[in-house]
Parts: sequence; C-alpha cells; structure tokens
Amino acid sequence: MSRTTQDWQAADAAHFLHPFTDFDALAKKGSRIIERAENIYLWDSEGHKILDAMSGLWCVNVGYGRQELIDAATAQLKQLPFYNAFFQTATPPAIELAELLSEVTPPQFRHVFFSGSGSEGNDTVVRMVRRYWDVLGQPERKVIISRNNAYHGSTMAGASLGGMSGMHAQGGLPIPDITHIEQPYWYELGRPQGLSRDDFGRLAASWLEKKILEVGPERVAAFIGEPVQGAGGVIIPPATYWPAIQAICDKYGILLVSDEVICGFGRTGRWWGCETMGTRPDLMTFAKGVTSGYIPLGGVMVGERVARVLIEQGGEFNHGYTYSGHPVACAVALANIRLIQRERLVDRVRDDLGPYLAQHFEALKAHPLVGDAETCGLMGAVVLARDKASGTPFASDLEVGMVCRGHCFGNGLIMRAVGDRMIIAPPLVMTRDQIDEMMVLIKRCLDLTWADVKARGWV
Repeated sequence: MSRTTQDWQAADAAHFLHPFTDFDALAKKGSRIIERAENIYLWDSEGHKILDAMSGLWCVNVGYGRQELIDAATAQLKQLPFYNAFFQTATPPAIELAELLSEVTPPQFRHVFFSGSGSEGNDTVVRMVRRYWDVLGQPERKVIISRNNAYHGSTMAGASLGGMSGMHAQGGLPIPDITHIEQPYWYELGRPQGLSRDDFGRLAASWLEKKILEVGPERVAAFIGEPVQGAGGVIIPPATYWPAIQAICDKYGILLVSDEVICGFGRTGRWWGCETMGTRPDLMTFAKGVTSGYIPLGGVMVGERVARVLIEQGGEFNHGYTYSGHPVACAVALANIRLIQRERLVDRVRDDLGPYLAQHFEALKAHPLVGDAETCGLMGAVVLARDKASGTPFASDLEVGMVCRGHCFGNGLIMRAVGDRMIIAPPLVMTRDQIDEMMVLIKRCLDLTWADVKARGWV
C-alpha cells in the first residue's frame, strides 16, 4: 500500500532533521514531498508540476533524468562500487576525471584534490593554504580573509569562512584567524552614497587592502570569494571589483581562492566564474555542477604555485576523506562534463540563454514592487522594494520575500528568497520557451505579492 502525503509528512516529522530548518515549525506545517523529476520540472506527492528555477540547490545543471549519467553510475557500480584513494592507490575514474578537469579549468590548474562536497572542499582550502605557507617557512601566515554574507559551506571551517551572522551565532564561529570584509553589494551599500557601480567596485575592493594592512601583510595567507555570491542573494559585483581584488592579492603576495561551487561548470556563461570576472586564482573549490547533483562530489583545483610547493617540498599532507575520488561519483562527473561539452551548454548560456534572461529581467524593473533586477549568465536576482524610486526596503520583520516565495510555491515555481531578494539559477538545459514560461510565473507571483503588500498596508 503506497503512503499518502500525510503519511510521508508524519514520518518525516518523526525522524528527519532537515538542514537550515526550524524543526518544530516544519513539523507543524509538514514538508513538501517531491516524488519525481524530468528535465527542469518536479512533481510533488499531490501531483503538482513545479518549474525548478533553482536547479535543485544550484546543481542540476543538465536537468533531471539524464540517462547518460544514470548509465555511468550503473556501469561503475557493477564494476567497482567503491575503493579509497589512501594507501598509494587510485581508481581509473578518479584519474580520468582529474585529467578532464585539468583540461576544462584555467591553465594554471593541473592538479585536483577530491572531496565529497563544497563544504569539505573549503575545509581542504584552509588546511592547504596554511600548509603551503608552513612549507615556505612562513607559519605566521594563517589569516584567511573572506566577506560578510558569503557562503562557503556548513562545516566548522566552511561556516567560518562564510560571512553568515546567523551561522556564526551558533557554535562559537568563526574559528581563529578567519576575518571578514564587507560584501560588494552596490544596491545596498553603493547606491545610497550616490556612487556609480564602477566607483563602488573599486571602493569595495579597497576594503581588502585595508584589512590586510590592519591584520599585517606578513600574517595574511589568502583571500577567498565567490565570483558571484550565491546563497547570499546572487550579489553580482561591479565589473571593476574583481580585477582590483586580483591586483591587491598580487601586491601583497597572498593566495586568491575562487569558490566556484555555484559559479562553476557554466553557470556564469564561462566554464568558471573566475574567467567571467577576470581573475587568476591559486585555488578553486568546486562541487554541485561537477555531477549536476546526481552523486555527491567536490574538490579543490590546485594551481601550480601551490601544487609545486606541496609536491616537491611538502612531504605527507595529513588530510583527506573516505570518499575522496569515489569511483562512482567520478564516473558520473565524467559523463556530466562530457554531456556539457557535447551539448555546448556553456556556449548556450553565454551566447543565447544568458542574454535572453537578462532582457527579461531588465523588463522586470518596470514592476511597482521591483527596486532592481540583475543577472549573470543563468542566475539572477530581483530586489523587492517598498519604494522603487528611493530604493527604500521593506521592514525586515515583514518578510516580504517569504510572502513572495509562498506565492511561487503556490503557483508551481521554485524561486528562492534571500531576505527581500528573489533569486533563480535554473538548469542550463533550459530553452527560450521555458524561460518565457518561467517569466510568466515570476510576473504572476510578483503581482500577487504586490497585491498582498498593498492589502496589508505595507506600502
């Protein structure tokens, strides 16, 4: 006998503790039960069709139900379901994936350290960065600079690197020698000062140099940043920002780490967000899109500046994971990357889908609820504003973004709310017709939210 939605919700509430969740509130409301998926669509246990404009969790880039990935996993499970990368051992899928990653990443990357997730990858970054400076005889270089409102994972080191105050408030974070500067969010920080985007980009980058001098250049090991801040609300920096950051890192000789967990594998219209933004990172974290989320896998691309020191002078690197280079995950990643290449998905995002989405988002600026709308490749954000002329936000306790998200769920659309920024990152296999379909849903949900806030007297 099959379970009903209520059966699933009851079992879920009784046993499953969800990530980033108020457990009691969810138990009272009941989880949404997703049962199947195809292409860019999901179906819940009530039979409702939902357009997934968030690619699962920024990851299902090639869409759901791709037989190539299913076959790759099945074949590898039959041949070698698991073996580890410890004890001077390797498996063919891990070696082959390392080769392929070196081909599709910028030229400074020839080596990869595998993990099971982006969080584990960023923990690896902390260990690797500090080991690099130890080997070079500068053990005092331990400080890693990140940004407020950044997201780098949920492990102790990953959450410390991130700049989410709610995460830092739980668990005594950040760990020592991790510090933060302000994010390059023009709409909130630059626009009220009357700064152009370009001028604000240079100003925001200067905060890194100020922090380096405050900490002491001899103590700073690295700067880490997402090319576009994803979970922070799709914060797209001004074009002047990242080149200035690169120049500051070069000036002080510190390592530059690009967290590509969300931006990698074509999301921004290039294979890597650092290519879109014009930087030359020394380390690059990846996950999510490497397998399109079908199987957990992550890792760190290690540039030759770091790799040569660790290989030639470092001796044993006392770090690793049971699932580093898991053969099934690597086999799926190989099939996924080859599919991206074969279907030229990165080029489609850059030349066709990204510009088409940008046109649609530009048109959203005319909506009375929208203070700003912006895109980068196939990701975008819509700012909900109380007064669009002045950019005055709604009071945070009103949670207008959550009101809008409720309308999205009620109308067959998954769109994420980050405060009052409504964000999307749909699968890269989308068509123009599907973008049109998504935009109809977005506009409908904005209209419903606008009617709500007027009825409640919030504007």
